[in-house]
Amino acid sequence: MPRTKKKNGRGGQHGNVQPFSDEDVSIETLSHCSSFSDTASVADEGGEASEDTAQEDFQYKLKGFIDSTVDKSAKTRQGALDGLKTAMATRILYEFISERRMTITDSIERCLKKGKGEEQRAAASLACLLCIQLGSGIESEEVLKTLKPIFKYILADGSASIQARQAVIYPHNYCCFLMDGTCPSISPQTSQLYTNALLSWALLLTICTASQLKDILRKYLPKLPKLLESEDVNMRIAAGETIALLFELARDMDTDFEFDDWDELCNKLNALATDCNKHRAKTDKRKQRSVFRDVLKAVEEGDFQSETIRFGTERMTIDSWVKKRTYDAFREFVGSGMNYHLQANEFIRDVFELGPPVLVDSATMKAMKISRFERHLHNSAAFKARTKARSKFRDKRVDVGEF
Repeated sequence: MPRTKKKNGRGGQHGNVQPFSDEDVSIETLSHCSSFSDTASVADEGGEASEDTAQEDFQYKLKGFIDSTVDKSAKTRQGALDGLKTAMATRILYEFISERRMTITDSIERCLKKGKGEEQRAAASLACLLCIQLGSGIESEEVLKTLKPIFKYILADGSASIQARQAVIYPHNYCCFLMDGTCPSISPQTSQLYTNALLSWALLLTICTASQLKDILRKYLPKLPKLLESEDVNMRIAAGETIALLFELARDMDTDFEFDDWDELCNKLNALATDCNKHRAKTDKRKQRSVFRDVLKAVEEGDFQSETIRFGTERMTIDSWVKKRTYDAFREFVGSGMNYHLQANEFIRDVFELGPPVLVDSATMKAMKISRFERHLHNSAAFKARTKARSKFRDKRVDVGEF
């Protein structure tokens, strides 16, 4: 990749650094790390020299983003945070990040303290991605030690904006997960905050001990059904999925687990699975009914609707509520880079028990490309056939009309 022109010197500030473009992401994603690239293919595309140049340019851009997190302009800081988020979501950068862990952590801390709204949201999300890159160990623990007091302060600060409190509640509990492995009247402005709190709490449930779970089931399971009456569809869904998760965990400990208000709970879940309230949006009802059909099966029958995630040459089956909650939590932060992290991130692979990263040779990659190309040809042929058939049908309708 040719070196781009740079207005600033290498020792200067990068105040006008912009986040990655789609082109940047696609180019860098193709060369994630040495374990996923074949030396022969590198030579075909310009040799090791061009690879080194691309890597140097990429690291230079990352350094620019880090420098720009201390810029006076909030817009520039926001762009730098977003750039770092995109990079961490689409590549494994352990060595680069490990060397600059304290600097990046200080930048996140500064943006959380001095920033507002979206800047705090971006900084909090970056904290999660930083821990995902560093994995479960002393380095992530140090990040959490530094940022946890700030997360807790913002959460407890009643004068802080709702946006700020929403931004930190999920990352706070999410980082803890990485280390340890009456319905309230909720306004629209605070419902997302409460929903995030519930989902992040559910994530921590997946790593609780048996004794902790017994205490939680006794104290909180009877209270959760009340949240099913919330006016916010996302809160209802979060409550339903958390209930299903708790039932699964309870039955894993005791196959004869019983819940005192089981009949009443099933009636509520069934009503939500068949909801026809006219005052609710159609999209909300459709989404809700789909989720609560699965939740009802979980509570009544201990059933889970499994799904298969494909990434590279591998597959992973989401076959439990525990696995679903964990997968959804990671996907919340890495987004479209989730499949890549499932392939290459040793920590995430360890969480899902996928084993070491699988090396893919050039022959396999070529076979995959041929398969995709053949599928494209098949789809194109099918599209042409449909178009031709529809044209004939339209011609017949014209003939009948004229007759």
